[in-house]
Amino acid sequence: MMEALDHLVEKLDGLAPAAALVLGSGLGGLVDQVKDARRISYAELPGFPRSGVSGHAGEVVAGHFAGTPVLMLSGRAHYYEHGNAAAMRPALEVLAGIGISRLILTNAAGSVDPEMGPGSVMLITDHINFSGSNPLIGEPSDRRFVGLTEAFDAGLRGAIEKAAKATGTALHQGVYMWFSGPCFETPAEIRMARVMGATAVGMSTVPEVILARFLGLKVAACSVITNLAAGMTGAELSHQETKDMAPVGGARLATILRRVFQNGLPD
Repeated sequence: MMEALDHLVEKLDGLAPAAALVLGSGLGGLVDQVKDARRISYAELPGFPRSGVSGHAGEVVAGHFAGTPVLMLSGRAHYYEHGNAAAMRPALEVLAGIGISRLILTNAAGSVDPEMGPGSVMLITDHINFSGSNPLIGEPSDRRFVGLTEAFDAGLRGAIEKAAKATGTALHQGVYMWFSGPCFETPAEIRMARVMGATAVGMSTVPEVILARFLGLKVAACSVITNLAAGMTGAELSHQETKDMAPVGGARLATILRRVFQNGLPD
């Protein structure tokens, strides 16, 4: 970790990011709004993920977003790529190591709610881990017993709600359910997810939430809805649909996030 941390600090050249963002499938265009951008390939940073998923650039982009110094991770590793739920741990440890205390996660997700269609943005209020895995399995210390009663920081959530209202951007709220992937869910699994209280389903984010809370970071997360989940329309799902639809909701999410950073992040 220290080699990656030292290299990143050198590349940041004095920039002190106030927060970090992780950009999900098809959402990498947000980095184009970063001013005075410093770009560092994950390949330059030992331990950083090597994502093999199209729509994930695999680079750190740091600079000013809406006037605030930020660091964006354009791309993530998924559990289904390597069978490692802790694949994002080295990257998040480096973020904590350079002094970042706030993390905003984004993802592309399928909607379980017929009233929340493609192009919608959902603020995650809680999550369900249905994967059967956990990134802290094997952690030797008692710190592994992380409390998740308030996994998503109330202050950051409030800032996102306020920004959505100020910009007139519709913002749904709900529970995100993590499936391991890589195949999409079955209609029966979606019916089960609805009964269990899920509002959206996806293949990422939850391991990062757990790791971030383990590391003491404050977390917020938003889903960009790219499709209605399996069995809700009769159509077959595809990753191409995810990539095609993500920019629609992504533009709305970008509007919200710009206002969040313009307003200033909560303590």
